[in-house]
Amino acid sequence: MTDAQRSGPPAGAGSATGRDAVVVGGGLAGVTAALALADAGVRVTLLEGRPRLGGLAFSFQRGDLTVDNGQHVFLRCCTAYRWFLERIEGTALAPLQDRLDVPVLDLDRPAGRRLGRLRRDALPVPLHLGRSLATYPHLSLAERARVGRAALALKGLDLADPALDDQDFGTWLAAHGQSARAVEALWDLVGVATLNAVAQDASLGLAAMVFKTGLLSDPGAADIGWAHVPLGELHDRLARKALDSAGVRTEVRTRVTSVSQNENGRWSVQVPGETLEADAVVLATAQREAHDLLPHGALDDPGRLLEIGTAPILNIHVVYDRKVLDTPFFAALGTPVQWVFDRTAASGLREGQYLALSQSAAQDDIDAPVAVLRERYLPELERLLPGTRTAGVRDFFVTRERTATFAPAPGVGRLRPGARTQAFGLYLAGAWTATGWPATMESAVRSGVSAADAALSALGRPRPHHLFAVEEAA
Repeated sequence: MTDAQRSGPPAGAGSATGRDAVVVGGGLAGVTAALALADAGVRVTLLEGRPRLGGLAFSFQRGDLTVDNGQHVFLRCCTAYRWFLERIEGTALAPLQDRLDVPVLDLDRPAGRRLGRLRRDALPVPLHLGRSLATYPHLSLAERARVGRAALALKGLDLADPALDDQDFGTWLAAHGQSARAVEALWDLVGVATLNAVAQDASLGLAAMVFKTGLLSDPGAADIGWAHVPLGELHDRLARKALDSAGVRTEVRTRVTSVSQNENGRWSVQVPGETLEADAVVLATAQREAHDLLPHGALDDPGRLLEIGTAPILNIHVVYDRKVLDTPFFAALGTPVQWVFDRTAASGLREGQYLALSQSAAQDDIDAPVAVLRERYLPELERLLPGTRTAGVRDFFVTRERTATFAPAPGVGRLRPGARTQAFGLYLAGAWTATGWPATMESAVRSGVSAADAALSALGRPRPHHLFAVEEAA
């Protein structure tokens, strides 16, 4: 380890509390757990194998551009992630819309009639979406009426009912009168972006959670927020600053090779050249990595972690020599293009415009060569945005996350473990754990809070008051 890789107190320094924890993994779950533990007076070491923090929500340099590996958004109802932003002093850098407003372009409609909008009014639920649904041009009048009835039926589902997890959302929608067009133009428009799966491949329980919480709980719950700076500014630089201020020792480029419990009940965490001793360990890694590090007996059936499937997200990046889009983002129908975001200012581009296409549930395209993707998607952008037809393409590249999220398939709920394991002092965190949310930044932060809370209870440490605020707001 070099001095540049090390931050926080040096190894071996005495602990005033007599309580030490190691967090394995520097994504949002791990950073959250480390901050929460340190805020309660626990001495924390955070270990991350990559050269940066942030997990799968990160930035990198491409020439003069600062590129996010993928477009990440959150909603006003994401109270845990919003707490995280506040904790790292990043709230102002990732603002929310004043009011939900999503432009939706439908290429199947004639030119001049392609634009529709999903937006809310300042009215109570469900009236806040009433006018938007009534005037949504991408559905027929009959389809809009049936969507309203299905939404009311969805609102009546009990999210605590485990039977919901065994059903798929597509079958439920069909049983409630939703046409294939309604699924495409509304339910999947939202669901694919939040669940990373089409309705027929998604658990009804997770889908119901998304729609009930985001659209049917509070008028402003679905207002969209996104980083106006590179994700690395938030999840790496500001997160590292917060960790340093909290006294967390942070080690990057440090891969954990084993985790074992000693005869005295303390834990040994092995990294190249060093063994760290701790009273508690949080495994905040991907499920497969957690499986490989789990000691024998920590879970009744650790093989279940390997049964949790994964789903890919493809991001297509296009830099034009001039401005071609006047809105921050839009969603699309009648085309392979799903969501398009303007990343010009955030990337540092000074001339032209940089668009990022976020393609969820991208099983068909995730391994396609760049040349094939260029041939497929540039003409689609020309159909969507007339300004691109005369614009020059300065750069075209892709980023691929083949295991971006866990697959929200029916039955996944029974595979997701809680924060506690059967090994005292060992805890799990990650968006794939049993948070009740799909694989989102919100789920990752919630998992970190849960793991820290469980560890603090076992260590007999007072729980930081601000962690209660996360759960109460939820």
